[in-house]
Amino acid sequence: MAAERAENGANATGIGAKAAFLARAEHDSARDVADAARRLCHKHLRKAIHAFRRNDYGKAAVLSVDATEADPRCGQAYHMLALSLENLGEMAKAITMYEQALALDPGDTDLYLNLGLAAWRMGLNPVAEKFFRVYCEMEPGQPMGWNNLAGVLRDTSRFDDAIEVARTAIMRMPEQPLLWNTLGTILVELSDFAQAAVFYREALRLDPKFARAWHNLGYGLHHTGPLDEALDAYDHALSLEAEPRDRIETSHARALCLIAMGRLAEGFAGYEVRHHHQHRASTLYGIDAPLWKGEALAGRTVLVIGEQGLGDEIMFANTLSDVAAAIGPTGRLKVAVDDRLIPLFARSLPNAEIGNYFNASHNARDVRLVPWAGKPDFVMPLGSALAHLRTSLDDFPGKAFLTPDPQRTSEFRAALARHPGLRIGICWRSMLINAQRQKYFSAIDAWKDVLAVPGVTFVNLQYGDAQAEIARAKALFGADIVQMDGLDLKNDLDGAAALSAACDLVISAPTAAAALAGAVGTEVWFLTAGPVWPQLGTDRYPWYRASKVFSPAAFGDWAEVMPRLAAALGERAAA
Repeated sequence: MAAERAENGANATGIGAKAAFLARAEHDSARDVADAARRLCHKHLRKAIHAFRRNDYGKAAVLSVDATEADPRCGQAYHMLALSLENLGEMAKAITMYEQALALDPGDTDLYLNLGLAAWRMGLNPVAEKFFRVYCEMEPGQPMGWNNLAGVLRDTSRFDDAIEVARTAIMRMPEQPLLWNTLGTILVELSDFAQAAVFYREALRLDPKFARAWHNLGYGLHHTGPLDEALDAYDHALSLEAEPRDRIETSHARALCLIAMGRLAEGFAGYEVRHHHQHRASTLYGIDAPLWKGEALAGRTVLVIGEQGLGDEIMFANTLSDVAAAIGPTGRLKVAVDDRLIPLFARSLPNAEIGNYFNASHNARDVRLVPWAGKPDFVMPLGSALAHLRTSLDDFPGKAFLTPDPQRTSEFRAALARHPGLRIGICWRSMLINAQRQKYFSAIDAWKDVLAVPGVTFVNLQYGDAQAEIARAKALFGADIVQMDGLDLKNDLDGAAALSAACDLVISAPTAAAALAGAVGTEVWFLTAGPVWPQLGTDRYPWYRASKVFSPAAFGDWAEVMPRLAAALGERAAA
């Protein structure tokens, strides 16, 4: 779920050679040339550059096409077209134009940097690394190449290599704030927020107007606090000139910071920036209908589409009964969710049409398609109702909002009744774990104190392949974690919801398992690496009927928080 991913991420993308190329192309196109075709090409190219600088990327693209048609031999015209297409979100077409420019002008070093950056944004990290290494060989004295190479190594979890590249470059060019900033982003992925902040502040000492470093300082403070200082850093970033893409990322991060501070009306309104096409995690909705912007819903046909991760679909469903009430009996509510959620949502919303969506990809962006939905009046990404229906804590109903299968819940209760004491469901991590995400979750090894609490039967809610970890807990601690035979916790979410409802309490990382348990009304104790924005400025998750958050005093310090969690569980079991 998005809360797992700490989606207000560090602004850790690379730096292209846009400014250098624009200046050079403008200079070259101003020279007198005898060839009429080249003169016309230069005229269109200069106009394209001026449009690009005004952020009118559509016009810049059209003028760049005119330039290529006037002189198909002009590599700079194709380069300009590639930059314009990239800013329009047409990444695949942009890369094709970069390649055309490179074939015409292989000596243009800026192309290697910009082409690598485009490949990086598409997730083609090995390709990006190749181009950045070529650029570094051609321009060893330019910090952008080393910056981008360190960044792409970081994003492929080669942290030692990334640190070595950044440190070596800093030794050569200690006056370059860009390099200090990137070294900070690497350390953030290693959970060393304090040292990262030192590097961000050094970058800002060298360049107080470095918007990206202000953003990243805010991101680090978002993890460690104080949040008001994080907000100040984001505001400082937004007060400076920056790339439009960077401003969108900072606006998104700022919105999540406001939500985390409990400033819900302002925060959820700002959170809508996640739909902007230049936001790195934006999703396209392939439906022939406008996105809902708060219009009256009575009597309308509304298609609500689940967004982000599975846990988000469940958590954001907190608003669906209110949406249904706003539409009323003369309208139609259609809800598209993950296939695995259809039985649960259909039971919970008997008057709505529930179906699935299909995932696709376009220009390295997620696309969600709902072919069964027809042509609704509005499309509503599931989280968009928050800005209108959840503007204060009082707007959260504090009750179950999804209905588990009563028969399966009874069967699971009967099965668990054979085990003594409190029946506690546990989930310790997300199924999707990589080097960047690992810092947000505890390993099963950290659960020793909790699993030793007497008077408790622990029930497995960990979806995915968890057998080795369950066996490890048995070998290390003698802990018996009960598993329901035949229940696929990953794919049978209706069964997982019923099992959660049969438990007395669920202790979980902020995952889909926790969201399911909370949605069906089971009390949930969330175990987080640090405070997270879905707490909405509280010590709980207001989305659910009953919840509590346990997080360490220092980010990711599981050794500190686990004894506290075990003590609280011991008190509950004794009571």
